[in-house]
Amino acid sequence: MENQSQPKKGLQMESDTPSGNVLDTLLLRRLYRYVKPYPVLLASATVLTISAAMISPLRPYLTKLAIDSYIAIGDYAGLFALSMVFLGVLGLEALAQFGSTYLTQLLGQKAVMSLRLDIFTHLQKLSLSFFDRNPIGRLMTRVTNDVETLNEMLSSGLVSLLGDVFQLTFIIVMMFILDWRLTLVTFSVLPLMFWATMVFKKYVRIAYQDVRTEVARLNAFLQEHITGMMIVQLFGREQKEFEKHADINAAHRDANIRSVWYYSIFYPTIELLSAIALGLIIWYSSSRILEHSLTLGVVISFVQYVALFFRPLQDLSDKFNIMQTAVTSAERIFKLLDQKVFIKEPEQPIVPKNIRGEVRFEQVSFAYIDEHWVLHDVSFEAKAGEKIALVGATGSGKSTIINLLCKFYEPQKGRILLDGIDIRHIPERELRRHIGVVLQDVFLFSGSVRDNITLGNPDITDAEIERAAALVGANAFIEKLPNGYHYAVQERGSALSTGQRQLISFVRAMVYNPKILVLDEATSSVDTETEQFIEKALETLMHGRTSIVIAHRLSTVQKADKIIVLHRGVIREMGTHQELLQQRGLYHKLYELQYAERPSAYAEHDKARLSLASVLEKGK
Repeated sequence: MENQSQPKKGLQMESDTPSGNVLDTLLLRRLYRYVKPYPVLLASATVLTISAAMISPLRPYLTKLAIDSYIAIGDYAGLFALSMVFLGVLGLEALAQFGSTYLTQLLGQKAVMSLRLDIFTHLQKLSLSFFDRNPIGRLMTRVTNDVETLNEMLSSGLVSLLGDVFQLTFIIVMMFILDWRLTLVTFSVLPLMFWATMVFKKYVRIAYQDVRTEVARLNAFLQEHITGMMIVQLFGREQKEFEKHADINAAHRDANIRSVWYYSIFYPTIELLSAIALGLIIWYSSSRILEHSLTLGVVISFVQYVALFFRPLQDLSDKFNIMQTAVTSAERIFKLLDQKVFIKEPEQPIVPKNIRGEVRFEQVSFAYIDEHWVLHDVSFEAKAGEKIALVGATGSGKSTIINLLCKFYEPQKGRILLDGIDIRHIPERELRRHIGVVLQDVFLFSGSVRDNITLGNPDITDAEIERAAALVGANAFIEKLPNGYHYAVQERGSALSTGQRQLISFVRAMVYNPKILVLDEATSSVDTETEQFIEKALETLMHGRTSIVIAHRLSTVQKADKIIVLHRGVIREMGTHQELLQQRGLYHKLYELQYAERPSAYAEHDKARLSLASVLEKGK
């Protein structure tokens, strides 16, 4: 069975360098999927855009008629009638442009909304191994900056580009109708213009790749340092971090300046070629006017056509700017959407009924990167309703066991069974709804306290919430908050104390009534009195449930049915509290340090805990 969740060395969301092999047409076809559901909008916007493009080239032709057919012979009545036609053309052009602009913007907003939904849905499906290796700031750049760039292209790029192409086509047709020789003179500068455009396209593509890369770096740096501002200020790192930010900011500035440099060359080149074309028209037409083979009206209309002809070309360069940026953004977004770093859903899923909560690890080995094993040949069993405790130094693999049980990752070797069923065959959602997890680092979302407890589950009643809160003693502080359970929690619960956030996470776990309860240092952030109250409540909660407890304090795990001592991903000891003490191994040494040698100090300072690393190193 292919393990799609297995992290691979150097796995990254993107290389941050131009790929060089991505076809723009392929990206545009993928983007078309988001426009396709709105055929009426697309067709209406296209028709109006083409209509505006067809109407615009009529103005120089009407000017030619006015000069040659009416002004030259003094027919003022005919000139007035033609002027009314000219005003009507202007009005129709304005209405067509209004409709085209509104509908293209509407189409773009609808398409981009669908794209954002797809990205967020995909992000929720990705395995945690993906987020382990991709900075949050970079992902935020994909979801915000890059999507907004695509919004600009979908709203004012593709359809407008089509309009410019049609307008150029109609202008060329009208110019050939008026005078084909003068048209060829005008187009004599086009080879140089095309050459300049191709050179510009080559270099500006790379420049915009660099700009997007530096934007991602800048966002990642800001997200990380704003989140960790307390540490920056606590250790006086403001100046050093400012210097790092200045370097990244300078790289972003330089990347933008490189793109500006190419535009500063390209735009004057187009203006120069336009002026040369106009000069050639005047030079060539002057001799033909003297020979009476060309009228003044045709020359004036050609001067207007040159302005109209080169204006869409300049617009095309602007659109090309948008398209290049959008293609770069689209390439990055679709690389994200193409990521397959997720736990593969079983082909023949098994949905167990009447879960008992029996958990068994059979020779499980796991590595986050290559063969740097975090767990090696781990085997143990937690019978239904048993309380299992995991102890060990930081990095010994305790949290990894929890991650594997919750199917955030899949083991490279061995298997994990729930009630005798390999969890690979159980759908993620079905598995996780039977597991309640309380972590040391509690995450709260913006919203009310009630929302953070129920996580939006409408089946959970207020009575169930209040009963669970009373069980852990959280009701005392929640009811004192403004609006009680409807108190607005700020980002990550910053206005609440660490202990209060921890209590809310307990209520969250209890209210879902799981068959398996996982506590990862769950009482480390509350005071001794609150911890004692919670431990009493947990005895009630754990009754009839399989419980897996990770703790450094041995007072938390003494009553466990089974204690597992981990060291460097290997189970070193296993048994009850008394059995492990009798073995006089690692657990016994840890117990002596925490109790026998300092009984009064430990009783007085219940929250103090010693590092397990030194104890376990000595017992190797």
